[in-house]
Amino acid sequence: MRPVIATLLLFAATFGAHTPAMAENFTTAAEVKPILQATKPQWVAVRSYDGQDLLYFTNLLSWRCGVSEIFYAVNGGDMVPFQAEPCYMDSAQPNALKAESLDSILVMFAPGSVQTVSVNVIFDDGTSDQAHYERKAIEIQ
Repeated sequence: MRPVIATLLLFAATFGAHTPAMAENFTTAAEVKPILQATKPQWVAVRSYDGQDLLYFTNLLSWRCGVSEIFYAVNGGDMVPFQAEPCYMDSAQPNALKAESLDSILVMFAPGSVQTVSVNVIFDDGTSDQAHYERKAIEIQ
């Protein structure tokens, strides 16, 4: 019996301190910043579809619960706010997108008109991050 106890104690000492971390809700700047920094090249996307340029914000919106505001500018114009749908804090997946209208995930422009996009993300901790994209870097074929 003694070897079994020793084995169990050794197992507990070896693996007990290394239990997997619980998943986070990704609802704060501290939780979403590392993800958004890693996915910065994909924050937005543009594609021509049905006679329009569609500027998508879906990657940013997937992590919007740690973000307080999103601003964008097209072709060097003025920054304008993108109105993201709310976080669903009472849900098991607060960042889920219901996307009840296209306006909740994209902005439409005249065909071929989007050449550059600048984005400014304000996090819920007051910090910000910016990105600038040329069309060919974010274009969906």
